[in-house]
Amino acid sequence: MSKTPRALRRLASPLALVAMLALLAGCASVTPIQRLLDDPGRYDGKSVKIEGRVRESAGAFGLGTYQVQDNTGTLTVVSQSNGAPRTGDRIDVKGIFQALFTLGSRSLAVLREQSRSFP
Repeated sequence: MSKTPRALRRLASPLALVAMLALLAGCASVTPIQRLLDDPGRYDGKSVKIEGRVRESAGAFGLGTYQVQDNTGTLTVVSQSNGAPRTGDRIDVKGIFQALFTLGSRSLAVLREQSRSFP
């Protein structure tokens, strides 16, 4: 019997591990909006991914702002290249979280959009 099947099995196991790690690295976890607003200092300047429904939007000349609401809260998203999606769209957004200020128990923050998709 040939040694080729055994060699293929040895090679397949590390390849499967590499493929799994690449898949997991590409799947950024979704951060609930309320978690961002409850601890803005922890996420300030960091890349995060949110998902939800577009509540309000306005845009012109490729610029836009819109609000994304999930089941925990609402966050304003600023787009500098994609304009604004339509109100009511379901959306996933990846961007840089910016905590602008906190006053008492309320935080004002935005997400600077890097990419978006419509699941």
